[in-house]
Amino acid sequence: MAISEKLRQKSRQKPRQQPRQKPRQKQRSQPPPPRDDSAVRAWLLVREAFTAGTWRRVAYALLAFPVGVLCVPLALLGAPTGRWQRGLVRRFLGRELSGSSRGLAHATAAVPLNLLVLAVTVYGWSLVPMNLGWPLRAAGSDYADAWGGPTFEGAWAFHAIVGGFGFLLLMPWLGRALAAAQLRLAAALLS
Repeated sequence: MAISEKLRQKSRQKPRQQPRQKPRQKQRSQPPPPRDDSAVRAWLLVREAFTAGTWRRVAYALLAFPVGVLCVPLALLGAPTGRWQRGLVRRFLGRELSGSSRGLAHATAAVPLNLLVLAVTVYGWSLVPMNLGWPLRAAGSDYADAWGGPTFEGAWAFHAIVGGFGFLLLMPWLGRALAAAQLRLAAALLS
């Protein structure tokens, strides 16, 4: 028999059937346990007070009001106050505003908002060291009526935790919201 005949015979033969197996039941795959991201979120909350972006927003909050007040009379004299204010936004808030030179409109409209932001920023950030150093400002006073009293340790702990660390965690987020309002006004009037 020739090789070609052997191949033809093999191709004519029925292939062997494998014995039937019971179909496997699909195992339900368990979803992975949910990730616990609470530690990551807590770290993001705590570290926000120590980022450069937070301190740039604080610098903008401190500078926006005096620059805005200074820009009102200078814009009346023809100075390029719109360019100065756009530069301030670009430098401290990281947003490029290109547009007309309506510096007088922005300076006059933003003065009340900038004053409010300045007051909230100065007061809020001053509460942090003031409450952490509470014993220095409460020296010689009666601790019985102080929050966290009647003991010195309780009063200091309460002021440090609630007033010191509490405002240290709160102020970056409040500053972010206030800077967003200032940026929205600047974008509307300077671009």
